[in-house]
Amino acid sequence: MVVAAKKKRQSKGLGRGLDALLGDAPSVRAAKQSEIESGPKHELPIEYLRANANQPRRIFDQTAIEELAASIRSNGMLQPILVRPIGGDDYEIVAGERRWRAAQRAKLHNVPVIIRELTDQETAEIALIENVQRVDLNPAEEASAYCRLADIYGRTQEEIAKAVGKSRSHVANTMRLVNLPQAALDALASGAISAGHARALLGSSMPERAFTFVLERGLSVRQTEAFIKDAEAQIDGGGLSAPSKSTAKSKGSGGSAGGKKDSDTRALERDLSDILGLDVAIEHSQKGSKKGAGSITIDYQTLDQLDDLCRRLMGSGV
Repeated sequence: MVVAAKKKRQSKGLGRGLDALLGDAPSVRAAKQSEIESGPKHELPIEYLRANANQPRRIFDQTAIEELAASIRSNGMLQPILVRPIGGDDYEIVAGERRWRAAQRAKLHNVPVIIRELTDQETAEIALIENVQRVDLNPAEEASAYCRLADIYGRTQEEIAKAVGKSRSHVANTMRLVNLPQAALDALASGAISAGHARALLGSSMPERAFTFVLERGLSVRQTEAFIKDAEAQIDGGGLSAPSKSTAKSKGSGGSAGGKKDSDTRALERDLSDILGLDVAIEHSQKGSKKGAGSITIDYQTLDQLDDLCRRLMGSGV
């Protein structure tokens, strides 16, 4: 089924994402065809290029940039940078800022580019899709980018989900992260806490205090969830307190009880859903001869999502 889907499409990823967000606007069609297929390319002095102030990615992995620079030194820049003219000799980067940064480290004087006239809205949407589909954004950056598309450009969660190949629930849950205190968002962006921690903190009526406690104690996601649950039950009696012994031991390590999934299983489902951007269900048995056996169900809505899942699992195109 995947092979048949690939034969049916001549371009993948970015092109289909732009279709979902931008429809058939002529200028966007030209841009996406040139970005994906072999469109006209030019060379520009590297100093003519300017970073996009609204670039979704705020944190760049310096080790990865240096590795890319080494590859450019050896092989040259194989993929052009998509830019738009902004006046004079200046061009704003729409897609390819990592390549531009790496090219500077590789001390290139000129870089290959594709030049297109694009609006601010088209630029923002292409930049988001390019980042999400080529190199994963951290959860804080992803949440901010989704909210920008929704708040400034009026895109629905369904449109965003189709564009980036994620489930609507993933987009909705990710967008909720912007409601975290700034300190928690900064920690999420730096990797000090995970998306699982962040989701748990959203359930607290005192998220700033909860975040400080979780960070100081180094609680795991499971411990954080249990701590928030205990703390909320104690709010009327004076607010947050130290976690109980059961919290510190990370509740719910057993199997299903009464047909209900334990907290560890539910947390694992959420973690896998965050990584894949798709709804995940885990079923396992704790009784009889099948104890320890089970199954994982991954729910996809489109062939694009299936293709993306296969690439992630197999580590290559399918």
